[in-house]
Amino acid sequence: MKADIIKKYFPAITEQQLAQFEQLFPLYAEWNEKINVISRKDIDNLMLHHVLHSLAIAKFIDFKPGTEILDVGTGGGFPGIPLAILFPEVNFHLVDSIGKKIKVVQGVAEALGLKNVQATHGRAEDIDGEFEFIISRAVTRLLPFFNWVRKKISPNSYHDLKNGLLCLKGGDLSEELKELERKHKVFHLSKNFKEEFFETKKLVHVPIQ
Repeated sequence: MKADIIKKYFPAITEQQLAQFEQLFPLYAEWNEKINVISRKDIDNLMLHHVLHSLAIAKFIDFKPGTEILDVGTGGGFPGIPLAILFPEVNFHLVDSIGKKIKVVQGVAEALGLKNVQATHGRAEDIDGEFEFIISRAVTRLLPFFNWVRKKISPNSYHDLKNGLLCLKGGDLSEELKELERKHKVFHLSKNFKEEFFETKKLVHVPIQ
């Protein structure tokens, strides 16, 4: 089963969630034939490089029911779609400036029956509402990104981590973090995941205050 690796790291998932994770590979393989959202050579690594990587956020925060989350530059739906499966009572708003990628997100969410996913073609700055967390996977450097989205972050925190930015990043971040000049915390994914892919992968939390 393609989703065995998800069950390994998230043993508490339900049979329904496991079935939804299992559907991700055929859904993305089919969409990828029409609209290239994942590199052709990487589609076989979908579960490890995209799904499990997205779910890594859940090793550091347990989103409470009713939490509003904005996924900026979601591409084909990462990290938003896997997290929406894992947290069915949390609302995810996925946004990307490329319309055909949002078409894939909408198609996948509909096929999985995800009622907690909204997908919008546009820019993060143009999205209405406030969100507890803004999530992304390596969209751009942290400083300009934080400044683009900071006004979208609600000041009312009720999680162990304060409201703010949660960015999945890779490689050497020393320059980027120095440039940020804000309080932040870096979590190393290799502490939770043993696969070589996660060796240089990190989650950066930038709180709003």
